[in-house]
Amino acid sequence: MKIIPTAAFLLLCLISTASDKPNIILFLVDDMGVMDTSVPFLTDKNGKQVKHPLNRFYKTPGMEKLASQGIIFSQFYANSVCSPTRATLMSGQSSARHHVTQFIKPETNNAGTFGPKNWKWEGTKKTDITLPKILSQNGYRTIHCGKAHFAPVGYEGEYPQNIGFDINIAGCAYGQPGSYYGKDHFGHAIKKRKNRAVPGLDKYHGKDIHLTEALTLELNSAISDSVKANKPFFAYMSHYAVHAPFQSDNRFAKNYKDSNKSKNAQAYATMIEGMDKSLRDIMAHLKKLNVAENTLIIFLGDNGSDAPLGGSHTVASSAPLRGKKGTHYEGGMRVPFIAAWASAAKNNPNQVKYPITPSIIHDEFAKISDIFTTILEMTSSKMPDEYISDGTSLTSYFKGKKGSHPQSFLMHFPHSHRSSYFTSLRMGKFKLVYHYKNKNDKRYELFDLEKDPFEEDNISAGKPEVLTSMIKSMQSQLKQANAQYPLDDDKATPLKPE
Repeated sequence: MKIIPTAAFLLLCLISTASDKPNIILFLVDDMGVMDTSVPFLTDKNGKQVKHPLNRFYKTPGMEKLASQGIIFSQFYANSVCSPTRATLMSGQSSARHHVTQFIKPETNNAGTFGPKNWKWEGTKKTDITLPKILSQNGYRTIHCGKAHFAPVGYEGEYPQNIGFDINIAGCAYGQPGSYYGKDHFGHAIKKRKNRAVPGLDKYHGKDIHLTEALTLELNSAISDSVKANKPFFAYMSHYAVHAPFQSDNRFAKNYKDSNKSKNAQAYATMIEGMDKSLRDIMAHLKKLNVAENTLIIFLGDNGSDAPLGGSHTVASSAPLRGKKGTHYEGGMRVPFIAAWASAAKNNPNQVKYPITPSIIHDEFAKISDIFTTILEMTSSKMPDEYISDGTSLTSYFKGKKGSHPQSFLMHFPHSHRSSYFTSLRMGKFKLVYHYKNKNDKRYELFDLEKDPFEEDNISAGKPEVLTSMIKSMQSQLKQANAQYPLDDDKATPLKPE
């Protein structure tokens, strides 16, 4: 007897097939440092979370909820400028290896006076191995929403659909929006800002809406389409916020008007809270679609804080950490990191396979390239043979275990910025900063971050054995990555670490 499956049975089969793979949301906030939140990421010497004044200033209940459901790292590292981090997210490689070592200017080569002229300023290419390309080949619908900044104007990676994304919402070569306001047509209605106007959001033009909210509505719509199509999705929610210009998200302005902080600092805080509202709205939408239990959210920033508080190398915008975006100090490269299932479910197959113990804070450090490796493992995706990734999977950390592999974080920046021409290496409790353009004893900074988390004491002169060991490790990693170097002042030849 021939049995004809009912429509309901066929639908059940489709749903079970889709649920075999977890959905992934990579929620990236531009220029958000580790202190730009009410979630306390810093810990004391016993691993206990400590609230600092900035944690009491910012309001991020969505992040608090997500953190209560998952794991946070008190020491998570990204590059201190955006394009190198974004290239690492896509490739799993360090900036030294992929050679996108500076932020990409949409129109020109941004090497700087002594920067390597042949750094990968043309950005990510069609032929590059990328995370969305691998996931797309593994059956995922890949969605890009927000800031791209993968390549300059006119180059292959200018638009995300050229590097593996099936859907592109508002992504282009620009890292800074022309305006956050729908009334300004997101920059199209401002003559001086048209060259940075956000594309593809015409239906919001003229409306009283902030860019952060518009992007959230568009992403939720794309997620709905994926669920209707019974496709697992990888959504890269890459907010333009909280990058300058600091334009208040007026939904939250009243929360900061009595703070005694500057107009720009208040606007920045509203943009942080607007970003947090986006997180809450996406989580609510996942629950409404009944896919929250099968959706992993990874939340992070792309570099240290650029809050309009204090100087670049002072203890201010990331207090009590030193420095901000673009510097070699912890405030420039420490970012928030949270990983959690959007809704806990002990019986969900993917949560059984990859459990995340709630309310855990890891005091070991991890790094931006680990995300590529972690997502590939959790989606049962594979890198091409002989491809080199610099990441380590974090799934053992998610279970509350200590890392099984010794971590190191190499940030290579052979260009000029707030901190210029340096390489930084974190290994164990020590951090070495090598300055290419300084001489003699000013060339090295060595910190014991276990004893000196705020980088107040350069111990390079007093710890010669540690310094020598760290220099050798740095040299080895740079050589293995085929790193590029700044140019010498006189000879215009590469200046390598001694």
